[in-house]
Amino acid sequence: MALIDTEQEVLKRYAAASQSPEGALCCAVSYDPKYLAAIPQEILDRDYGCGDPSEYVRDGETVLDLGSGSAKICYIASQIVGPTGRVIGIDFNPSMLALARKYQKAIAERIGWDNVTFHRARIQDLATDLDALERLIAERPVKTLEDYEAVEEARRKMVASTPLIADNSIDIVLSNCVLNLVRPEDKGQLFREIYRVLKRGGRIAISDIVSDEEVPAHLRNDPDLWSGCVSGAFQEREFLRAFEEAGFYGIHCVKRDEAPWQTVDGIEFRSITVIAYKGKDGPCLERNQAVIYQGPWSQVHDDDGHVLERGVPMAVCDKTFRIYTSEPYRDQIIPIPPRDEIPLDQAAPFDCARSAARHPFETKGRDYKETTAATAAQDPCCPGDDDCSG
Repeated sequence: MALIDTEQEVLKRYAAASQSPEGALCCAVSYDPKYLAAIPQEILDRDYGCGDPSEYVRDGETVLDLGSGSAKICYIASQIVGPTGRVIGIDFNPSMLALARKYQKAIAERIGWDNVTFHRARIQDLATDLDALERLIAERPVKTLEDYEAVEEARRKMVASTPLIADNSIDIVLSNCVLNLVRPEDKGQLFREIYRVLKRGGRIAISDIVSDEEVPAHLRNDPDLWSGCVSGAFQEREFLRAFEEAGFYGIHCVKRDEAPWQTVDGIEFRSITVIAYKGKDGPCLERNQAVIYQGPWSQVHDDDGHVLERGVPMAVCDKTFRIYTSEPYRDQIIPIPPRDEIPLDQAAPFDCARSAARHPFETKGRDYKETTAATAAQDPCCPGDDDCSG
């Protein structure tokens, strides 16, 4: 069997789906109806997804939607972020981009602001603006190897000086059933690009199709299954691992369909939604901070090998302290800052390869000898010294 050109198969199928709805392309998903009222039916009918990552968007954020298609998610996110936010849609398919742009002015008038832009690019290469590249080729037609090399050099300079999506510029990256359509050899670059464009502290909300088993070659080489969001699916464990390898932390599955969307040769394909965060890079500094893991497990391990024992003040570096006291960990952690804060410019290196309990002297200070009176327990009906007897 000849190997298929997955990119061209996806391009052809979604170009057709932009003209006529194809119900079999992906799962049925419920969206908040208050955001759908402003979106034309043609866009709704030609939207293909397996989840709703837009529900994790916040007011005022800069949002990047990978594989934006008809742009339903973009126009939902536009309403959530409000006039101070910004939404960028990326798609490779000219037909889908034309549909997305068709109603842009009308939707902006309905909601009261215009904060959405669309660009043609491959989601695994968010630096190259394909429309700009096409204009460059029109100006410098490629007829010889020298022509090709000249255009490629111009593209490299364009990417280096003015990448389509700049480093550290996005608050949240969304994608709805698109990552599985990327060629296997490009998926590593895809995750690196997502990481590159996110701000420190930024996050992803990705809905996609995963499999419970590895997908064999004969299914991966089926053009209908590939373009139908089936045979390009990640095995579920490998999907989460890909975010870990790219440098993300706080990786967790917030939604997982109990019933598979499709089953092929006994392999179950289902929708999941994953949240993950960027920002664990940087130096580890000692500022005498500790955290207590509340439970319910007796101990937990994070992606960097730290071990937290339930109820034990564990020593952590400043970076880890900030991570643990933010989403998604903060509801499970009791922070113990030092009594006397160590300025960052005076902090010594911290060995993050070890996991050790923090002695109370380190957070309170060795000279801490204070004695206080007992703190009276307060009955809700008897604040202070009021006599509530009788």
